Amino acid sequence: MHLHCAACGSTNRVPDERLDQGPVCGRCKAPLLAAEPVALDDGSLPAFLEGTDLPVVVDFWADWCGPCKMMAPQFAAAARDMPLVRFAKVDTETSPKSSVGHRIRSIPTLILFEDGRETARVSGAMQAAELSRWIRGHAARKV
Repeated sequence: MHLHCAACGSTNRVPDERLDQGPVCGRCKAPLLAAEPVALDDGSLPAFLEGTDLPVVVDFWADWCGPCKMMAPQFAAAARDMPLVRFAKVDTETSPKSSVGHRIRSIPTLILFEDGRETARVSGAMQAAELSRWIRGHAARKV
């Protein structure tokens, strides 16, 4: 299993049977499966998606967006409840290339990626339980 470190950008190989043992980055020692969303930007998003074998859910948001702010704690709660899914946030204001590249038309927009490819998308704020059901319903890998 390959896991991309959001802290230093290196890709780490972790045996599947060690995923529940709190793996850390071989380079910077940051947790690879922190139970919280990681902040990504135009420079880090592509490598994170390509270097991570687990499903990745990206929340495209902006600081001025009321529904985005309301959903942030729900997104964080879902991240705590789904350790085999990587959760990431991309600020559309500071990462315009990612927003344009992923055709973000409204926010919040959530995109599920597997093997670096988009597999599902939904726009609008969601509760944590609804978000978890949406991920489980669309992820090819059991999460």
